[in-house]
Parts: sequence; C-alpha cells; structure tokens
Amino acid sequence: MSPTLEEMSLEELWQLFPIFLREHQDEWKDWYAEERLRLLSFLPANQLVRISHIGSTSVETIWAKPIVDILLEIPKAADMAVMRDLLLQNGYLLMSESQGRMSFNKGYTPNGFAERVFHLHLRYEGDHDELYFRDYLQEHPTVAKDYEKIKLSLWKQYEHNRDAYTEAKTDFIKNHTEKAKKLYGRRYEREDR
Repeated sequence: MSPTLEEMSLEELWQLFPIFLREHQDEWKDWYAEERLRLLSFLPANQLVRISHIGSTSVETIWAKPIVDILLEIPKAADMAVMRDLLLQNGYLLMSESQGRMSFNKGYTPNGFAERVFHLHLRYEGDHDELYFRDYLQEHPTVAKDYEKIKLSLWKQYEHNRDAYTEAKTDFIKNHTEKAKKLYGRRYEREDR
C-alpha cells in the first residue's frame, strides 16, 4: 500500500509534485471564482474580511504554476482555529502554520496533482503584501515579464525543491512589494476600524 501524503517525506512530496510552469490560462480566473463561492458557502460571513486571487495565476501576462493562490483575510478578533477546522472539513489540507498564518492546499492526491489545485493562505486582516505585489505586476507589464524570466530560469534548476525555488524569488518580490506599497499607499486598509 502506498503512503498517504501525510506519511511522505518532503523529498517524496517534491518528486510527486514537481514545479512546472505554463502559459497563462483564462480558466484560472474561473477556478478562483468558483472556489471563492465554495468558500463563501461554508465559512461564516462575519468572520471574513476579504478573499482575493493572488499569485502568478492572477497576472494574465505571465507563465505560472497551474495552482490558484487564494488569500483569505479574517478579522483580528476571529479564532483562526475555527476557520482551520472548517477548511479541513471541506477538503483542504493544512500545509504549514506559524504565528497568525496558516497555509492550506487542495488538489494534491497520492497520485499527483488533481485537475484543479489551490493554495489557500489564511491570515489576519492587514497581512496582505501579496495584494500589493499582484497589483504592481498587473499594472507594470515590464516588471511582470522580468518576474516571469526569473521564474522560468529557476524552473528546471529547482523542479524538485519548492523551498529553494521560492527562496530564489524572494528578493525580487520584496523589492517590488515595497515599491508597490509606496506607490499605492493604504489601498487595502479598511476605513471602518
């Protein structure tokens, strides 16, 4: 009997779920919209601040891993454990957990990727730098193409090492996120605090 995902080592998981990039697919927007509605169907509305499509699949001009990233922001007073349990009961797997942050996935099977794959990032409101980076890429096509070039150059080098792939992009992301925050100011801050 083959091991479950929980029983596999990180190296085994990286072999089963390699990094691969493909040209932008319009269907990713639809995947996000459908999954957003699904999330709204079981998460308590009063515990949601914002649900957003983030990551490279939200930027129409660049290649991306065919994994739709979703940022789920909850009020600072909300109990993250309650949200975690609801996500686990509805098909998500907890990938990692740190102070005020949880990452989930859906669409990873013991046989590899399902047709639709999601990463969900559960955060408290205001922890949303990804929104600024997304907007900056969407509004600055040259920078988006520079980011795409970096990703394409790292793809084969780190095909079976997701952590190294992510780490190699970090400086570019941080640099342009800071530019975006200066440019956009308080674009995503709620006024009703």
